[in-house]
Amino acid sequence: MRAYILKRVLLAIPTILGAVTLVFFAMHLAPGDPASLFIPPDLPPEKSAELYAQIQREYGFDDPLYVQYGRYLTKLAKLDLGKSLREGTPVIKDLQRRVPHTLRLGLASLAVSALLGITVGVISAIYRGRWVDHLSMVGALFGVSIPSFWLALMLILLFAVRLQWLPPSGLGDTTLSWDGLKHMVLPVLVLGLGGAGGLARYTRSSMLEVINRDYVRTARAKGLNERVTILRHALRNALIPVVTILGLNFGFMLSGAVIVET
Repeated sequence: MRAYILKRVLLAIPTILGAVTLVFFAMHLAPGDPASLFIPPDLPPEKSAELYAQIQREYGFDDPLYVQYGRYLTKLAKLDLGKSLREGTPVIKDLQRRVPHTLRLGLASLAVSALLGITVGVISAIYRGRWVDHLSMVGALFGVSIPSFWLALMLILLFAVRLQWLPPSGLGDTTLSWDGLKHMVLPVLVLGLGGAGGLARYTRSSMLEVINRDYVRTARAKGLNERVTILRHALRNALIPVVTILGLNFGFMLSGAVIVET
């Protein structure tokens, strides 16, 4: 197991380097110039050119691309992400202030999606072809298809504006309190329901693959309770590929949380 973990960690290094390189060059190939964003439109041309050159020198935009890339990797290895072009503050400070809230939201949403998705997928597989199965898959399809920003607006309209049960925005108390939980309910529901839809469909497919395997038939033939057979024998093996999907879903939730948080 140690060798396997070490191998996976070592393989992650070129993957991360490739992703970082791709993002770096993609940003430079994209149209637009970040330095021009700082120049007021009513500034005279000679002043604009002077300010533009100053910004280029300050941020190193006038260096050759390979020099910028090397400096970028060196600073990234030291966790120095530079300063924000918009606010002028260190980016790492902004991340330290904001990422914990996003992680809290992502972990809570992952728990909700896992609970709902796996439960619905297992029930759907057990009652394959029946109305429960059809209803579950229709619900999962809606969970996958509904845009998160639209669902967020609808939940705000219903629970915050009409019923006034939950706050429409804000962070609330960051500790584990009732006020903090109330502020988390709506965003967690939006992210969790979206992730649960795909997870339910994947869990159902995985369960259908193992539910008729020989070891499951043997467990039934030995007289084991159906609930024990499903949970201990079928579900345990069906969850092996589902865990991988959970990891991918967590990454998607962190990226989707940007829209939902806004």
